[in-house]
Amino acid sequence: MKKLNIFYLLTVLLPLLGILGSCSNEDDIVFDREKPAFEIKADRILLETLLPSKTKSDEDVYIVGQFNGLNDSTVIGHDEWKLNLKDTVFGKRGIYLDPTTFVNGKTLADGYHFVSSTQRNEVTALGDTVTRTQSPSLGTSTTFIISKWAAYFDPEPVNPTITHDGYVVYVDDQSGWDGLALYMWGDTNDLNGGWPGMKPTGTQTINGTTYKYFDMGEANTGLKENLIFNNNGGGSQLSDFAYTIDHDVYLRITSTGVEEIGEPSKVTHDGFTVYVDNKTSWGDALSLYMWGDTNDLNGGWPGMNPTGTETLNGIKWTYFDMGDANTGLNENLIFNNNGGGSQLSDFAFTLNRNIYLRITDSGVTEVDAEGNEISK
Repeated sequence: MKKLNIFYLLTVLLPLLGILGSCSNEDDIVFDREKPAFEIKADRILLETLLPSKTKSDEDVYIVGQFNGLNDSTVIGHDEWKLNLKDTVFGKRGIYLDPTTFVNGKTLADGYHFVSSTQRNEVTALGDTVTRTQSPSLGTSTTFIISKWAAYFDPEPVNPTITHDGYVVYVDDQSGWDGLALYMWGDTNDLNGGWPGMKPTGTQTINGTTYKYFDMGEANTGLKENLIFNNNGGGSQLSDFAYTIDHDVYLRITSTGVEEIGEPSKVTHDGFTVYVDNKTSWGDALSLYMWGDTNDLNGGWPGMNPTGTETLNGIKWTYFDMGDANTGLNENLIFNNNGGGSQLSDFAFTLNRNIYLRITDSGVTEVDAEGNEISK
């Protein structure tokens, strides 16, 4: 049975009951994400969409159907059928339709769907084709939730296996330089080349990040070296980075410095993720209950169990995948010890990004991916 403290009952449930009592019926309750993000126009039909989390901001989205006489391929580039982005509501786009422009006497009731310029047509969570027939009236707004694009179900591309020579220095190059070289000195000066040093061996994409990499050479294993990244001897160089060639290392460089970032995650997540640095006395007894736009989201009290654990930036996080279909929901998170009688105060969160939280017996604090507290 769900156990909620008295403070919660007084501050949350009682006002909520008052609000519900003042509503004439369930239709009076409208959550923020259901409200129009665009102005309603009396002579237009407004359609708004909440998009899958993997939709990029520079990705165009269109509407297509018998009413405009186009198909998934020919609609691309027709701006009159492109949905506009609304920054005030994450992932929400909208389009105004004028029925007088519909062709061949067709209406929305004849069938339509939405199309991504890069990820093709919308599909259900199971990959089935979507055909919509809702035909809203002029002067109204209707919101659609797009579950997934067809590209979601494409097989993973087969990449050729890269064989490295010895240990590897992976570089996320954010320097802005036109070129990059790596000079080394230490146990062996001019290792792999005199100034300005060796050029990148190649590039490798790992979990969406493209790294320039330098193979150190099997014969150099164990050497202690100082790495100096520079713009191919063009006058700019970074401070020395000490490195023993006995492990792969992942670095991010800017025009002002070098930082070690750790090996990228190999975990695939479902939608956005709540990462938790669990500092409570509960041990492994941890559940997450949610209420808000959808009560009992991902499970009734005491809520969902952790999806898994993942080590990022030297911190072992317990994480909860929110589910791609739940993107955009406004929820209140209640961490508890698997319903054992202890719970933390609600933490309000909109499911539109990954979030990192540190929990203790006394509360919840938002931190960044390195574990640093975020100032409010």
